[in-house]
Amino acid sequence: MILPIVAYGTSILWKRGKEIENPLSDEVQKLIDDMFETMYNASGVGLAAPQVDRSLRLFVIDPAPFAEWDELGETDKKSLLNAKKVFINPLIINEEGEEWTFEEGCLSIPAIHEKVNRKPVITMEYTDREGNRLTETFDGLIARVIQHEYDHVEGILFTDRLSPLKKRLLKRKLEKIAKGQVRVDYPMKFPGKIRRP
Repeated sequence: MILPIVAYGTSILWKRGKEIENPLSDEVQKLIDDMFETMYNASGVGLAAPQVDRSLRLFVIDPAPFAEWDELGETDKKSLLNAKKVFINPLIINEEGEEWTFEEGCLSIPAIHEKVNRKPVITMEYTDREGNRLTETFDGLIARVIQHEYDHVEGILFTDRLSPLKKRLLKRKLEKIAKGQVRVDYPMKFPGKIRRP
């Protein structure tokens, strides 16, 4: 089932998600299916539970669309095509390398793309869809997508990582999104006014 994506300005986007006690429950498994369907419908590469109005530590990714970029090597393309994953109760335990800049967007903040600095390599503990607790290291674009979605379950938006000047320049655009004054081709839920905790 395609779920409406919560828009910028809704307070749940700034709340830390709650731990999931039973990852194998029918309710959680159904939510995972719905989140993938919602993400694909909106042409996204990642989606976190707070973005569909569930304050939970859960996100899904499938960065396969990045594999279409010509500048990537065959090894990178192959890894992106096989990176569809579910992250339950994730925890980043290490970040390393020199920060790199990449333009990010967000399904909750349509029509805005800005450059964000992040570390290129992360190590994360998480529970997969089958209930296995794993520790895994990710790098490059996959790490970038994971960090963006991880921020969501921590109650952080990519716009929170921008400079004060850049935030001021985006203020009007963000207010319009919060009021629903933006065109999107997927279902969205707008707060009407900005509500932050």
